[in-house]
Amino acid sequence: MSQRVDPNLMKELESYGVKKKDWNACFHCGNCTAVCPLTEQGSMFPRKGIRSMQMGLKDKLAAGVEPWLCYYCGDCSDTCPRDANPGEMMMALRRWLTSVYDWTGLSGKLYRSKPLHLAVVSFLFFAVLAVFFIFAKIPLLSDPANVQLNSFAPVHVIELADHIMLAVLSFFLLSNMLNMFIKVVIKDKSVKIPIHLYFKEVWLAIWNFFTQWSFRKCEGKLYWFAHLFLMLSYMAMFSLIVLFLGWFQTDTIHPITHPQRWIGYIITAGLIFGSLYFMIGRARKKDRKFKFSHHSDWIWLFLLFMIAITGILIHIFRINGMAHLTYYTYALHLAFEVPMVVTFVAFSKWSHLVYRPLAIFFANLKKSTLALQKNR
Repeated sequence: MSQRVDPNLMKELESYGVKKKDWNACFHCGNCTAVCPLTEQGSMFPRKGIRSMQMGLKDKLAAGVEPWLCYYCGDCSDTCPRDANPGEMMMALRRWLTSVYDWTGLSGKLYRSKPLHLAVVSFLFFAVLAVFFIFAKIPLLSDPANVQLNSFAPVHVIELADHIMLAVLSFFLLSNMLNMFIKVVIKDKSVKIPIHLYFKEVWLAIWNFFTQWSFRKCEGKLYWFAHLFLMLSYMAMFSLIVLFLGWFQTDTIHPITHPQRWIGYIITAGLIFGSLYFMIGRARKKDRKFKFSHHSDWIWLFLLFMIAITGILIHIFRINGMAHLTYYTYALHLAFEVPMVVTFVAFSKWSHLVYRPLAIFFANLKKSTLALQKNR
């Protein structure tokens, strides 16, 4: 089947972080495939995606899953004889693919423009503060030690806002996932996947979603742990906020042994440890995988860190009866949380947590289908 060449593809990819000197330097020696711990026998990963990119095969690149199979161990870039930095190319291609799946075009705009991304985050930040300034009422303090958080921010109002935001973002993310499925599976006429394989292979995708198990094949287990701890902590926090806010946001101060408190402490530890680990790594730039940073990386990490810091400060102020500080910090906490959820969950960094296991799922579906055809 003929493939249409897009002469503007490389210029487009450069706006997502692909460096001209890198893609132009690769001459497909095979070193990256040989050293990558994630490469399977007979696979051309990650060269297949780089080749499609160099040839301007936009549709083929959009239908590929190779960039999602990469966890950026850094071995390929460290040992590349041409210093083409294939690991960083895979990272930039993941940004581009995220924009390809997103039918709204917002992902692409946020990834390509640092000023726009900062402007959107700033607008949402100040919009949340404005809502609190206009509508929130600070309770009268007959007893200064009596912190009435649910009078300042009624849990049923916050919960309703959470559910509306969840519904809207779920619509965008699910529709983008469907778009990915169409591009990667439906439009691929070379394989016809039997229905029963979808049920057989889905469990491995779920396992990879919660464990990032393939990541463990890379050297440097601390990198895997920091990534996993950060991801699980944010998922737990997001679930508590959306599904169990009435249990988590209460004016009752539970003893330290209560699950509400130690779950909160673990989540906070995960967010602070993970965000600091990646910020320090990106600031020092000693490790290859931290050498190059996109503006979305820094915005994401900053918001995560501030969410964690304001979250634990709310708790400290509340249990010590510091009412006004509790209320003001709560408003700040949501002012950091809303931009994170709106710009990253469906349109940027956090959406990768969905696309990666989906890519593994689709790749395994095709591999299992080909194996069945071969054995017939």
